[in-house]
Amino acid sequence: MTTDVLRATALSVGYSGNAVVRDMDLRVGVGEVAAVLGRNGAGKTTTLRTIAGLLKPVAGQVEIAGRVAAEPLHTRARRGLAFVTEERAVIHGLTVHENLRLGSGQPSAAYELFPELKALRRRKAGVLSGGEQQMLALGRSLAAQPALLLVDELSLGLSPLIVQRLMVALREAAAAGTAVLLVEQHPAVAFAIASHGYVLSQGEVALSGPVDELRSRMGDIEASYLSGRASGT
Repeated sequence: MTTDVLRATALSVGYSGNAVVRDMDLRVGVGEVAAVLGRNGAGKTTTLRTIAGLLKPVAGQVEIAGRVAAEPLHTRARRGLAFVTEERAVIHGLTVHENLRLGSGQPSAAYELFPELKALRRRKAGVLSGGEQQMLALGRSLAAQPALLLVDELSLGLSPLIVQRLMVALREAAAAGTAVLLVEQHPAVAFAIASHGYVLSQGEVALSGPVDELRSRMGDIEASYLSGRASGT
């Protein structure tokens, strides 16, 4: 039986007490990759920011490693959470190596994951391509060997080749025991590595289940992107 690293129960998330996603139940176990899917504006990033501790839940609760998580992000990070945002959170004025040294893992581990970064170690992060910046952000997080990794829209604006490279790294991290929660707009990208998926539509989980089952319902998922509603649960 897989041990849950992350569990959200009846979770409602939003701003100023107004929920944009309601009554969400979600879990990710040791060594698993789960994906939260949905069109733009579905509440995917808000959900991730709440799980990370950047926002307070409107209702419900988040448990990490069996404990109710009520503390802010920096405290959750000390307890094994890592968060890769869609903004490619690197410090532009620092070199690649200096950015890696800011993480809690060893730069050598990031270079092993992404050898491309070693050749760029003295280059300022601000002049890197979008793909290189995302490798840097992901490599810095994975070097710390987090228990739980939250990843927001990793594929946004990147070439298919770079996306594949990043997804392989996520799959390898999960194989080593990290629980990964991936927010993604493109089902095909997420389904390549995830074992379980949650499709958000009109403020709720419209579809969820093992990826093998969700693949057989791609018509329903695509309909939810176009209309904001999926047929069935």
